[in-house]
Amino acid sequence: MKRVYNFSAGPSMLPEEVLRRAADEMMDYKGCGQSVMEMSHRSKIFQSIIDSAESLLREVMNIPDNYKVLFLQGGGSTQFAMIPFNLMTGSGKADYVLTGQWATKAYKEAARYGDAKAIASSKDKTFTYIPKLDPSTFTPDADYFYICMNNTIYGTKYHTLPATGSVPLVADISSCICSEPIDISKFGLVFAGAQKNLAPAGLTIVIVREDLVGHAMEKTPTMLNYKTHVDGGSMFNTPPCYTIYICELVLEWIKNTIGGLENMKALNEKKAKLLYDFLDSSKLFHGTVVPEDRSLMNVPFVTGSDDLNAKFVAQATDAGMVNLKGHRTVGGMRASIYNAMPYEGVETLVDFMKKFEKANG
Repeated sequence: MKRVYNFSAGPSMLPEEVLRRAADEMMDYKGCGQSVMEMSHRSKIFQSIIDSAESLLREVMNIPDNYKVLFLQGGGSTQFAMIPFNLMTGSGKADYVLTGQWATKAYKEAARYGDAKAIASSKDKTFTYIPKLDPSTFTPDADYFYICMNNTIYGTKYHTLPATGSVPLVADISSCICSEPIDISKFGLVFAGAQKNLAPAGLTIVIVREDLVGHAMEKTPTMLNYKTHVDGGSMFNTPPCYTIYICELVLEWIKNTIGGLENMKALNEKKAKLLYDFLDSSKLFHGTVVPEDRSLMNVPFVTGSDDLNAKFVAQATDAGMVNLKGHRTVGGMRASIYNAMPYEGVETLVDFMKKFEKANG
């Protein structure tokens, strides 16, 4: 069996250890004679799976007791509406920092339901940096302050969080969840599509401070009210059962095989350093992000020639490194090196880049 190195921005590669265990349990989960894919979400067996997944997430991420964990559907994009429906209910105001496509979409959606204010943007330089923020421009009575912590398309990341005082900080952490420790107590709410670091597509994780639940707008659809899912234990309707099961296995891998998020961070820093060090020394390739705002997870880079970019992607694919084509708004290439990407995968990529530069530089 041939396995490629998958640099996709998402859905992304999963740990081979997890895939093997899931394969072993596909037909018969722990002797119950059925697959998790086909068991009732109301069964005691599945209840033990979702309970374990939440317990592991709380342990791995060190989530305080006064935060609720929800396993939802609808992708990260549904949160663009759920957040204002549930949180923009005091002053009806919210601040947004626009650092890419997803933060911009979230801002535009929130503007449909209240007074959303874009207080800063890095669009002027194709979102290649995190804008410096002036606290005097913050809305003092905002219901929340929204950021996208790691920008999948553009390869930027907040290394220092905005100081928002009593205004709850809300963050999209889809492409950096469980890549390193974060202090959940600094946020009112975080959410993540799980298809980059934790599971296949279909699961969205929401971690919300309990005092922010129960204040939804009167017009909020039942399925878009956080209280609905808190009260229902994430099972108001049928949850994405199999995806939650894989998430449980990935969290076990982070805890037991990797040794927790501090070790995960060290591995991710080692992978990113190898790639960034080469980009900084290369005469053909260069990164597109200012060094101080670089992501550990997503690394966009270009050659300066569309023809060479296309040639590189094609030859890399033939060499077993897939999904390196960059997003259309950036061009060039993008290597997403999420948790499951082994160091050897990045080594293989860098070695190939060196050979390509020698042949085409």
